[in-house]
Amino acid sequence: MNPIQFPAFLKPGDRIGVVAPASIVKYEDLVAGIRLFTAQWGLEVVEGTTLRSAYNQFSATDEDRLNDVQQMLDDHSVKAIIAARGGYGCSRIVDGLNFDQFLENPKWIVGFSDLTAFLSRTYQLGFASIHAPMAKTITCVGAETAAESLRQMLFGEMPEYAVAGHALNRHGQATAQVVGGNLCLLAHMIGSATDIDTDGKILFIEDINEYLYNLDRMMIQLKRSGKLSRLAGLVVGQFTDMKDNNSPTFGKDSDEIIAEHVAEFNYPVCFNFPVGHVGDNRAMGVGMPAAFSVSENGARLQFLPVSTAV
Repeated sequence: MNPIQFPAFLKPGDRIGVVAPASIVKYEDLVAGIRLFTAQWGLEVVEGTTLRSAYNQFSATDEDRLNDVQQMLDDHSVKAIIAARGGYGCSRIVDGLNFDQFLENPKWIVGFSDLTAFLSRTYQLGFASIHAPMAKTITCVGAETAAESLRQMLFGEMPEYAVAGHALNRHGQATAQVVGGNLCLLAHMIGSATDIDTDGKILFIEDINEYLYNLDRMMIQLKRSGKLSRLAGLVVGQFTDMKDNNSPTFGKDSDEIIAEHVAEFNYPVCFNFPVGHVGDNRAMGVGMPAAFSVSENGARLQFLPVSTAV
């Protein structure tokens, strides 16, 4: 395993930052999530300026979004940064962020979708992060279990997930670091400064609102670049609101497309895992060790206890 360190787990009274590093967000859509962090989890929330600004489709200009995230990274009193929402924009600013203060005082980075760029950067630096619901989505319909899984992980209680069997599952066991996130971002980052090494890892993937032929193309990109050949395991999350050609159709659904591209490999694979653009979007520790098993009874993913280095 690559050596990974873990920021200090949270405790009641800790300060967390909430910022919008990508698309525009309505502040009123964040109120319930911020209330959850404060009233139920006992945390103090520091609000970024990007929660109340707008610039075209973004929450602010690239410069202002970068500065907002940078301020949270540099603030030693902030123990975690939770994104308000994803959308698009993180890859426009990730290379401009300075992580010097983060390395001295590491903190949890939390988000999913477009935040995959930030999670991958944190992993490259040798620190774990959390792919999980954000301030806008953490109180949506069906998010109760996912919200609790994030609370557990942030406070050092490692969750275990059990998933029903699936016809395309491939049986097996593995214990390895977990990496992954949004498939579009993972494919987009190949060859870039935020590309990640998947060898010997349990990779999880999810996506939304893509054409099936484009999903096929992204899986081919991962395969051609060697990202699929030496995995310890593959966790296939939710591929929601997928689109097909009007005529002729692509001929396969999302699960069948993914299964085809990993058919030649021998590692365990599970489908229909609760992670992605859905209410039940379970927290996944990027860089955290986990025990993964797939059998005729279904799949289990158990995140293992870790010791914080700070």
